Amino acid sequence: MGAMTVMETTATGTDTCAGPPQQNRRPDGQDRYTISEVVALTGLTAHTLRWYERIGLMPHIDRSHTGQRRYTNRDLDWLDLVGKLRLTGMPVADMVRYAELVREGDHTYVERFELLKTTREDVLARIDELRGTLAVLDRKISFYADAGRALASERSR
Repeated sequence: MGAMTVMETTATGTDTCAGPPQQNRRPDGQDRYTISEVVALTGLTAHTLRWYERIGLMPHIDRSHTGQRRYTNRDLDWLDLVGKLRLTGMPVADMVRYAELVREGDHTYVERFELLKTTREDVLARIDELRGTLAVLDRKISFYADAGRALASERSR
């Protein structure tokens, strides 16, 4: 099994999935972060990071000679993608399945594609729901703004 990575090579090039490199990162090769540094960089808790590793959402994290976890820029990229997947509402079990598929290699592209496509459809449905909710809020805000102006003009008489 290869290391899980967000860097997935395809016929069209390399897909980093996680957007541009983040601030405060060290250059590749010098990128050995402690768990507390990853907590500071990601906003995740150490408990969450250990849990992600335990459930298979993270790859095996390298350890220092003293046994402390040492994360890399690739691990940070993966955590960024996991954060985006969480925001989509993707269930943890599906995220773990996606991570397993990535680790299994290129022959899982079709299954990964389907999983992400289904998630995208769910996100679009949620966006439609949120637009409807926003329209209701806008009507209420408009109502209260008008009522507030009416009250103010009543008081000024």
